[in-house]
Amino acid sequence: MLNFTKMTGLGNDYIYINCTDGLKLKNIPEFTKKLSDRHMGVGADGLILIDKPSNPDSDFKMRIFNSDGSEAEMCGNGIRCVAKFIHDNNLSNKDKLSIETLAGIKRVKLIEEDGVCNEAIVDMGEPIFQDNNIPYDVYEAFNKDLDLDVLGEKMRFTVVSMGNPHAITFVEDVDKVDIEKYGPAIENNPIFPNRTNVEFVQIIDKNNIKVRVWERGTGETLACGTGACAATVASGLNGYTDENVTVALPGGKLIVEWGKDNHIYMQGPATKVFEGRIMYD
Repeated sequence: MLNFTKMTGLGNDYIYINCTDGLKLKNIPEFTKKLSDRHMGVGADGLILIDKPSNPDSDFKMRIFNSDGSEAEMCGNGIRCVAKFIHDNNLSNKDKLSIETLAGIKRVKLIEEDGVCNEAIVDMGEPIFQDNNIPYDVYEAFNKDLDLDVLGEKMRFTVVSMGNPHAITFVEDVDKVDIEKYGPAIENNPIFPNRTNVEFVQIIDKNNIKVRVWERGTGETLACGTGACAATVASGLNGYTDENVTVALPGGKLIVEWGKDNHIYMQGPATKVFEGRIMYD
């Protein structure tokens, strides 16, 4: 039997497993697909493993697997939940954690009230305007003007990496977007060699945006931390917003700041849904 914890950041839910005691899972992609199935498994947007770091400058390491079994570089909602998991399971007594990811080391500050941690602030690092996930020639004009043909329609994107690739397009009303139609077509456009996450963004005012996200390897999710950060960067690059933005997602709101140090800071909740045990051979 294998212990797990189901956790969520604004409805962006993952299954969390503690591997710090030396647990080595087999065939993780297939295992993830089975666990993530919302009818035949636990049900989640994917699987996150918490392990000892390989980098001496980190306290822990997280590995993120999308529901289709593919491994992701970074998950903003997931890393807040990782910090809460570490706190709740007494794996560390620190209130500031350095967590190793495929997108580099990310630093998380726990927000506690009466010893309870249900929120965290993540230093997501600097936005990346050149990345192996997105071709170099995309980055002309501050990467604001990527025109793509999407199912016969011309759409304009801003592209940015938050350690993982994002393509952002601005719309008048996100609720009217047929995301099941356009999301997969953009995600799998051959210009993105490792596919891309997709954000549809509606500008409310200088400090508020509304976002829907099509996550690479998962589909539409209720929230995406890196997507919220990428949407904030894109909105700022295009002159639509100031440095402090509240991002409204279907699952709730995140507070994102583009700091004077060029780092992106994201604040939001982390919630434990339930714990359980599953059969594992």
